[in-house]
Amino acid sequence: MANQLRSQTLIIIFIVSTIFAIAPSYCSRIRMVHPDDESLIETTCKQTPNYDLCVKSLKSDPESSDADVAGLGLIMVKLITEKAKATESKIDNLLRGGGLNSKQRQALKSCRGMYEMVLDIDVPEAIEALEKGNPKFAEDGAKDMGNEAVYCEEEFDDEKSLLKQENEAIHELASIAVAIVRQLL
Repeated sequence: MANQLRSQTLIIIFIVSTIFAIAPSYCSRIRMVHPDDESLIETTCKQTPNYDLCVKSLKSDPESSDADVAGLGLIMVKLITEKAKATESKIDNLLRGGGLNSKQRQALKSCRGMYEMVLDIDVPEAIEALEKGNPKFAEDGAKDMGNEAVYCEEEFDDEKSLLKQENEAIHELASIAVAIVRQLL
């Protein structure tokens, strides 16, 4: 009886250890592959306002192939951060250069402050929220990033915008980030 109990226990331990050995790789495949063999990136991007830009942007980052939805959101925030830093740099170069009228100079200074808010407040808020599993705050941060780009564009008023391309790109990426984060709600 003791030998039979010991044999059953060993069989149970073997089965449980086998399940624990196989489960992680099986679960990661489930996480990465969806019906019709779509990748998580494609499935996620189908629920955003710009599928092509979403896929192109996420696939440009090698970390996206192993990311979950929150990770894809973090990658999008990272891309927005890079664009916002490049925009700040362009603003600084334009302000140092000549040929600006007073309205353009004022608009650029105002935009500089808006992009500082994106980088100093909105980006850290979104990153922290995604890392801590609080998608509502991540959504708020991503919305604010897009709003700041819109507000910057409005600063040029009747003037020809000197940041139109940058503002549109950041707004578009932010709208994708919002849509990705909403999938976590």
